Amino acid sequence: MEGPLRGLNQVRFAERGPAPVHLWNPPYCGEIDMRIARDGTWFYNGSPIGRPALVKLFSSILRKDPDRYVLVTPVERVGITVEDAPFLGVEFSRDGEGEGQVLKLRTNVDDWVEISEDNPLRFEPGEREGLKPYVRVRGDLWALVKRALFYDLAAWGLKREIGGEDFFGVWSAGAFFPMAPMRDLPDFA
Repeated sequence: MEGPLRGLNQVRFAERGPAPVHLWNPPYCGEIDMRIARDGTWFYNGSPIGRPALVKLFSSILRKDPDRYVLVTPVERVGITVEDAPFLGVEFSRDGEGEGQVLKLRTNVDDWVEISEDNPLRFEPGEREGLKPYVRVRGDLWALVKRALFYDLAAWGLKREIGGEDFFGVWSAGAFFPMAPMRDLPDFA
């Protein structure tokens, strides 16, 4: 492959997961016209990438550097635009209940991630839609959990005291992930 991402043919992509991009430090070769939209759609030169296998391949060489998102091969690194999070959380699996439950999230590129201290769940305020949940997939790459799945998280939530204050949140793999202080949820008090 010539041009941007010419080292891509050196990446052997199979069902084994993402490439070891954290080990590669090739030269930065500039920006390319690739964008990941808020809804998880990947675009190249303004057109959606319609082949799921190609999106999976690109997602396997994605990394977040301190100042930008990049696609990395052993020989070059190019910047891309990510509007919110590079992945979308599209499905949960749940084993157990309450404090003993273990939640796993499937992303739009079919990666499964166990929510744990290593792959935490965080909540941020949204502009219009209230809280937005995110799960770390790998490195500094996060998945925005789809709104419909947020309601599952709320249904699985429990109250827990942290530092003398009650919080509403979700347990997974022995870790508690607070959504909001109970004082901000008057209907649950």
